[in-house]
Formats: sequence, C-alpha cells, structure tokens
Amino acid sequence: MDAQTALFQQHRPRLFGLAYRMLGTPGDAEDVLHDAWLRWHEQDTALLDDPEAWLVTVTTRLALDRLRRAKTERQHHVGPWLPEPLIAEEEEPQTRAERGESLQISFLLMLERLSAEERAAFLLHDIFDYSHAEAAAMLGIAEDACRQRAHRAKQRLREGRPRFTHAPEAQQRLLEKFMQAMQQPTPDVLKSLFADDVMMLADGGGRATAALRPLQGSDRVARLYTQIAARYQTVEAVHRLQWLNGAPALLTWVEGELATVMWIETDGEQIVAIQSLRDPLKLARLKAVTPSPGRAS
Repeated sequence: MDAQTALFQQHRPRLFGLAYRMLGTPGDAEDVLHDAWLRWHEQDTALLDDPEAWLVTVTTRLALDRLRRAKTERQHHVGPWLPEPLIAEEEEPQTRAERGESLQISFLLMLERLSAEERAAFLLHDIFDYSHAEAAAMLGIAEDACRQRAHRAKQRLREGRPRFTHAPEAQQRLLEKFMQAMQQPTPDVLKSLFADDVMMLADGGGRATAALRPLQGSDRVARLYTQIAARYQTVEAVHRLQWLNGAPALLTWVEGELATVMWIETDGEQIVAIQSLRDPLKLARLKAVTPSPGRAS
C-alpha cells in the first residue's frame, strides 16, 4: 500500500462515520467515500498542511450535495422513512463507546428534522469535535454563520428529543419481554409493555407490508402486534437480539428470510417508541452477513 492510500485508509473510519450520519444510508456513504478517494488520488498530498481537514472537507461537501438530493427523493417515499442500519464491522470501533448514541436510529431520525447545512455544522462540531472555526472552513462559510447553524440544530434537536433513556440494558430487557410476549400473544400482555402514547414507525418502502402512517397509542400498537404474532404462529418465525447502530435490536426471520429489524426507545419501564424496518432493499446488506438462526429462539 502506498503512502497516499495508507493515509486515506487511516482516516477512512472517521470519513465513513461522518458520511453515514449525514445520509443515513451506508451505500450512499460508500459512494461519497469513493468520490472523495478519486479526488484524493488526484491531489498532490505533499502540498497539504492538514490532510485530515482536506479529506473531511471534501467528504462533508460531497455528502451535503447528496443529502440535498436525497431529501427531495424522501418526500416521495412510500410511508415513513427509516435509515438503513450498519453492519457491525462498519461501526467505528475506536469511537463506538463515546459516540454510540449518535448512531442510534432514533438519533438519525432526529437529524432528519434539520436542514442539510444545519446537520453538517452540528455533526462537525458536536459529534466530531471540530471547532466552529474549523467547521466553518470545511463548509466554506463564516464562523458566525457556522456557529448559528450548529446552535439552531441543537435547539431543534432538543425540541424534538423524546422523554426516553438510551440505556441499552433497559432496551434489551424490554425487547426480551416483547419477544416472550410474541410467543404467546394477548392484547393485554402486549399493551402492558407499551406507554399510553407509544409511537410506531414502520418502513416497508412500498415493497413490504407496513403501516403507511405513524401508529400511536398502546391499544392500536398492541392490536397490531397481536395480529402479527398470530401470523407468526402459522409460519416459521425466528427472533434474535443483535446489537445494531449502537443499540440492541430485534431481528425476525420468516421462513428463513430476514423480514424485520426493530429498535425501541424506552422510559426505563415501558416502550415509548418503535422503529420497525421491513424494506427488503434496506435489509439486504444486513441479511448477507447475518444468516438465519435456523430455529426458533
């Protein structure tokens, strides 16, 4: 490996982490890194005072362009849109512990509330620890403008932040209870797991059965999962917990095919929100590296 390639690979985890948080899709993040690599390959790196800053700048601006296009496309998405999960080896091991929350599906969904420019300024400053001056230079704007964008982003995120805990132990405990309830389902048992105002988002992408609008309320969500559980009694359904995007997730295979990945948010006692990913295109990369357990668990 030549020195130029080695330097790019050294910074690649950070670049991928930034691009993924900007776009919410590993494939788009990989495309951004490919374009950044082509520009890096054409660059005389001996002339660069700060190669990392150059790479982050190029990656950020490429991701911004792609995000602006993606936001337009997502307006025509069938039903709620959810980010596509990372596979385990894509999560940055050196930053997983301190930045795991910023990989969670719930956090990525909150980032969707921001404009592309606010999202970039917030991520560079608050997640990747660049100063406002450094972030402004990367974005090609004045420092005051960058500071204002990051401040507006934090305000909007605080306004939209639900009342829940990110503690993975609480999430895992409730997912285990949910998994048990789905084995012998009754509406009352399932309802007891949900907060009164529980909110469920399901992304089928128009390719799998899923609610086309957010579903709210413990009665409605419990009835839905009672119906789903009854269907699971007639097919080979296998459930397994796995760590994805900085949080425990429940993976469900139906007849050997990965059908659903589910994350939850909790107040510590009940489930307050559910994100259910059913789009087979978004599950394809995960399915390729996560074989079916083969028997019920």
